[in-house]
Amino acid sequence: MASDRSALAAPDLHVLIIGYVWPEPRSSAASGHVMQLIDCFLEQGWRITFASAATEGERRADLTRLGIDEVAIAVNDSRFDTFVAELQPDVVLFDQFLMEEQFGWRVEKHAPDALRVLETCDLQSLRQARQQLLKDVVKAGRDCSDALFAAPDAEMFRRMAVTDLAQREIASFYRCDLNLLVSDVELDLLTRYFRVPAELLHLCPLMLRDPPAHGRGFDQRQHFLTIGNFRHAPNWDAVLWLKNTLWPLIRQQLPTAQLHVYGAYTPPKATALHNAAQGFHIKDWAEDALEVMSAARVSLAPLRFGAGIKGKVMDAMACGTPTVTTPIGAEGMQGDLPFPGAVAGNAQALADEAVRLYTDQVAWQDAQTAGWHILAERFRFEVHCKTLVERIRQLLEDLPAHRAANFTGAMLRHHQHKSTQYMSQWIEAKNRKD
Repeated sequence: MASDRSALAAPDLHVLIIGYVWPEPRSSAASGHVMQLIDCFLEQGWRITFASAATEGERRADLTRLGIDEVAIAVNDSRFDTFVAELQPDVVLFDQFLMEEQFGWRVEKHAPDALRVLETCDLQSLRQARQQLLKDVVKAGRDCSDALFAAPDAEMFRRMAVTDLAQREIASFYRCDLNLLVSDVELDLLTRYFRVPAELLHLCPLMLRDPPAHGRGFDQRQHFLTIGNFRHAPNWDAVLWLKNTLWPLIRQQLPTAQLHVYGAYTPPKATALHNAAQGFHIKDWAEDALEVMSAARVSLAPLRFGAGIKGKVMDAMACGTPTVTTPIGAEGMQGDLPFPGAVAGNAQALADEAVRLYTDQVAWQDAQTAGWHILAERFRFEVHCKTLVERIRQLLEDLPAHRAANFTGAMLRHHQHKSTQYMSQWIEAKNRKD
């Protein structure tokens, strides 16, 4: 029997997005994905309210221009209860599981009929486990090799499962009605090893409208490029690995090669790496990331840890720029299709592949074409937006039955109310007293 909400499964839904940050789509792929979800919801004619407790970044998107209501909220503050009770949204989307931890119990209590959706962006516990593995490898004095970049398996599951972060993150998945994953590799990890029910998961990768099929040619481009938000630990590690190991190996073969390093929020420690004599140029933030990507001949993304799928790799494909990366950088991108560039698991192989693509026009053109094919086959906005909207409508039609089948989630919500809720209320009371 359908709930009363079935009548609302139409273009008049109200979506509340609770953001970890105010979106900065030109600074991170995570914010870019949130904006793609917003675009999808707006296309249905749905009303959107975006709320965040974060300070406003210098490059935040202008959501009001899109007709979106912006609301500043605060953590550990019961005024949110009044806000969400009056709003009564049909769907609440949490941007990162930390937002579900902080506000999920409040939403359940004061807007119980709202569909609770978690936008994961990537598995933070997987990224953390891989970062720790890298630290163990370096501490042991071993070289970074293919073993470091293995796809998530039983051993990685064991590394993750004992961590506090994984237990919190997976618990949050169970407490939500639907969890959006950008990577099919992570979806497989969750279902195969963590045994998360498939009914709680939905694959929604980065999405692109009208994938391109042309761009600047080989002779119209020059230099290597790497790009990424410096606040993101995997990006900073990649820059250091480039500076200290990979770039010297490339320059041995191409003595006049130049590398341009772009990134949002460039810290002094990154600026200090600039060395024109070595062809290593720190360029700070790119006003138009796609323009600088389109001018480069090869993109370097030597990521030694991380999770999700990589916006920089997708942007490179859209610009027709081949990428040289590790298995982690390529994870979840191409499926069974040829990768648009080269993938290698050690420094010398990465350097050799970078030189090959930079100098071999035929290989370069094949990689460019492969990227456009992947975008058309795997990342079409129209396809993924449609399936997401259908899934949301389906769940709203009979939400009580969906929740009844998720006993583990109900149990975790019960216990969360006795911990997170009371801790939040204690902090609020303490703040008033102080």
